[in-house]
Amino acid sequence: MSLDGKVAIVTGSGRGLGLAYAQELARQGAAVVVNDVDEQTAADAVATISAAGGSAVAVVAPVGPTATAQQLVRTAVDTFGRLDILVTNAGVLRDTVLWKMSDDDFDTVIGVHLRGTFTCVREAATYMRENEIAGRIVCIGSPTGQRGNFGQTNYAAAKAGIVGMVRTWALELKRAGITANAVIPVAATAMTATVPYFAAAVEADEKGEPMPAFFRHDLGFGTSDDVAGLVAYLASDAAADVTGQAIGIGGDRLQVWSHPEPVVTAYHDGGWSTEALDAEFAGFFEAQSVGESFPPLPEDLRRDPQR
Repeated sequence: MSLDGKVAIVTGSGRGLGLAYAQELARQGAAVVVNDVDEQTAADAVATISAAGGSAVAVVAPVGPTATAQQLVRTAVDTFGRLDILVTNAGVLRDTVLWKMSDDDFDTVIGVHLRGTFTCVREAATYMRENEIAGRIVCIGSPTGQRGNFGQTNYAAAKAGIVGMVRTWALELKRAGITANAVIPVAATAMTATVPYFAAAVEADEKGEPMPAFFRHDLGFGTSDDVAGLVAYLASDAAADVTGQAIGIGGDRLQVWSHPEPVVTAYHDGGWSTEALDAEFAGFFEAQSVGESFPPLPEDLRRDPQR
């Protein structure tokens, strides 16, 4: 598998997961447009790619506005001559419970994650279609968008919306040979670093040591580099037949998330009145779980500050 001659944009790629994606795409041969809101962070990311023998250029701009999407595509084409790959990774967090979440908390997260994904994909897909490029769209989702998470109304809505858009784009772009997929990463990030449950894994990652097998295997929780390989694979010609999928990855684990399907189907002659539901609903209702549930930590991996 090679990305030689390909050109990629990775939004939010100054650090963390996005930087890992950009570095891996470059390692596989692609020229990369790095994006971040901080000029020095973007410059440092370009420097790491260049130092490893890759080609990269930075666009310093917030993702969300159409103008940024246009600038990203224009920079790719003007600098490297074309655009083949878009990875939409940029995001922000404004976590709080529903009754404390402000309009700005909600709009900011939706604007960057959801609108930013939409504007960037629209611009990239338009270019690819007009130039008959069988491009690759890789959008970054989250387990929160798949199952929900306490205190993340805005983030859950955005990430669930991204997967819905990906499935739609897979249909709309199929004739042009453009694929669209969502990657659902589980990795040590600034967000997971604050969760006590993951403390032992984050400690190991920060020290440059292997994460305990419990995290990598049982939880599918690993490093940013563990996710990057899937992004590069989906960006390649080898994945030409993979589209409209939500694929989870973390640590040693790879998962394909199902598309929502009914788990129970029941019929009632004449339709379901309130009275019919009152009489029969409990007999066939099967509640679906919400949120993530984790197994108890092994004793040697606990980091309880009260101990």
